[in-house]
Amino acid sequence: MTTEALEGACTCSAIRYRLTSEPMFVHCCHCSWCQRETGSAFALNAVIETDRVIPLQGEPIMVDTPSLSGKGQQIARCAQCHVALWSHYPGGGKAMAFVRVGTLKEPGRLSPDIHIFTSTRQPWVMLPPGVPAVEEFYKLSEYWPAASLARREALLASSQR
Repeated sequence: MTTEALEGACTCSAIRYRLTSEPMFVHCCHCSWCQRETGSAFALNAVIETDRVIPLQGEPIMVDTPSLSGKGQQIARCAQCHVALWSHYPGGGKAMAFVRVGTLKEPGRLSPDIHIFTSTRQPWVMLPPGVPAVEEFYKLSEYWPAASLARREALLASSQR
């Protein structure tokens, strides 16, 4: 990804936002929960610090949504068109956002760094060679670049103060 800012919006453009840096990592999740939530074969999420998701217009509503872990997630949605823009999971809390790549104006600029929960992927989805793929989840230290791990560590440390 280039350092040029990525901008995104919901379908009706009531909410617009900008990412001020590249994400720490991009997940392509093939779990059955993501399939149900998106109505598609997977969810593509860019993991980034929430304070790097800058609102340009509007404010999303936060919707508590169940998850397979039983811990749930909060999904930021447009109050008008109800499009999901990003999520907050308990592991990173509100300090970490999982931005829906499909809501970016240029979603093609962010490709998956890893495919996760491939044990439940649709059989017709072909995984690209050269991109890590795991049957369930994974150890971050085995796949994330050192700079991204450092960003995550700093984020979690600052959110516990």
